[in-house]
Amino acid sequence: MVEMGLRLLLGGVLGGAALAKLLRPGAGQEAMAGLGFSTPGMRVFAFWSLIGIELALAIAVVAGLAGADLLGAALMLTFALAMTGAIANGRGGEPCGCFGAQSRIGWTGVARNLVLAAGFGVAAALPSDELSTDQWLGLGLVAALAGSAALGAAVLALARELGLLRMRVGSASALEIPSEGPELGVRTDMARRIPAKAGSELALAVFTSAGCHICASLEPAVESIARHPAVSVAHFDEHRDADVWRGLDVPGSPYGIALGLDGTVLAKGTFNNLAQLESILGAGERRRAQAGNLAHG
Repeated sequence: MVEMGLRLLLGGVLGGAALAKLLRPGAGQEAMAGLGFSTPGMRVFAFWSLIGIELALAIAVVAGLAGADLLGAALMLTFALAMTGAIANGRGGEPCGCFGAQSRIGWTGVARNLVLAAGFGVAAALPSDELSTDQWLGLGLVAALAGSAALGAAVLALARELGLLRMRVGSASALEIPSEGPELGVRTDMARRIPAKAGSELALAVFTSAGCHICASLEPAVESIARHPAVSVAHFDEHRDADVWRGLDVPGSPYGIALGLDGTVLAKGTFNNLAQLESILGAGERRRAQAGNLAHG
């Protein structure tokens, strides 16, 4: 049973290394650069290939397949040599992704890989034990649980990466629904409610509500727009300016309407960040320019 215990330990190390990589795939792929994979394509290929090799080898080692221990020893020696080369090239201290994003290139990692290579060599030299049916069933159950855990970790990691991507990118444009808010192109009496400053070309009506956390967080963004010399900005509260809300059929907050200086509705939409608010102004400016071209044509 000594041989089987060692196999379980070594297989667990390989499986744990693969699982740690799956928890943060983006950081793991970037860490491949420290091991000499210079292009993004090479890093992605190396990252996922390494995970596949580690998982397959972990199963083979635990199952006692012929040659698996020697392959494990060869893999660890390869890692040790690759890390030694990276240190020689001045990459010591950079991420290596060996056991997740926190692992670093260094002599400690080299020593760890050499110890693991020796462990695989010992496992190959020990006499193989014959396992009973119950023991094989137990190993199968452990492998199934480990596979389920790895799959769950991969799904969570993917969800996390997608969530971060959505937070970073977000929607580029405000949500402009034709049936909500005032009709595009109509002239309103908003010109008198938004005092135009000298040199302004557009007016922006911003609709907010008391207790709206998104509205509060966007106040600096609205203020930055208000400082632009070509834009006049006015705020309209859901309760204080309820008549304006009703007259323009504003669906909710935060909501923005870009208008010409004569009160013509040029663009509108619900916004959740500065980029979306700027998209309302951008659409308003384009439509204002198009209307001017048609008038001169």
